[in-house]
Amino acid sequence: MDRLKGKVAVVTGGSVGIGAATATRMAEEGAAVAVLDCRDDEGQALANQLANRGLQAAYWHCDVTSEQAVRSVFDEVVSTFGSLTVLVNNAGISGPNKPTHELSEEEWDVVQNVNVKGVFFCTKHAIPHMQKAGVGSIINLSSIYGLVSAPDVPPYHASKGAVRLMTKTDALLYAAENIRANSIHPGFIWTPMVEGHLKTTGMDLEEAKQATAALHPLGHMGEPDDIAWGAVYLASDESKFVTGSELVIDGGYTAH
Repeated sequence: MDRLKGKVAVVTGGSVGIGAATATRMAEEGAAVAVLDCRDDEGQALANQLANRGLQAAYWHCDVTSEQAVRSVFDEVVSTFGSLTVLVNNAGISGPNKPTHELSEEEWDVVQNVNVKGVFFCTKHAIPHMQKAGVGSIINLSSIYGLVSAPDVPPYHASKGAVRLMTKTDALLYAAENIRANSIHPGFIWTPMVEGHLKTTGMDLEEAKQATAALHPLGHMGEPDDIAWGAVYLASDESKFVTGSELVIDGGYTAH
């Protein structure tokens, strides 16, 4: 119950899915958790639920594509909890499922703004707080599609490849300051985002779920907690010698 005692974690996209599971497990392990999202009802409900259990949690509305919003909210988190030592860059969207030649510039930019620029803004404004604290762990949610690809959702795949390399760069830039950066690469996890993506395939949803599950050698999709526990590890001192690495949690998908 105290793997993260004394740590202050920001979890973007923290209201549902992987973000909500991560916020919950981190709070249960003793961290003070700031849940950031644009889904205000779900985010506030989660923060209230955690607080009612005696855990440290609060919700902030935050659009990660706005640098001013990110800077302001991070300052408020530090004012509330005293520091910021863990950042989980989880906010992300799948974007349109079209071949490259049919995509518009706007469709491309929307995905990059959330999935790439959002990670940049959050990392940029977390670093000074981590430098002040003398310690930090940045956990970036990439994807199996930051390692391999598939013939669909080109903007998403490009964005997750970018996140993988951004992570390694920041790991090298800030290692001497005891700030670590690692990426997590989930396979298909049953979340609202994956459900929304499968609805774009043109298949019956149940058939699409079964086909997607079959892509994983373990024979099923993952659950949000499968990723949340990986994030807890990377946030904890158990991973103090781990930086610039890729934690692949994918049911064997990329082992082909």
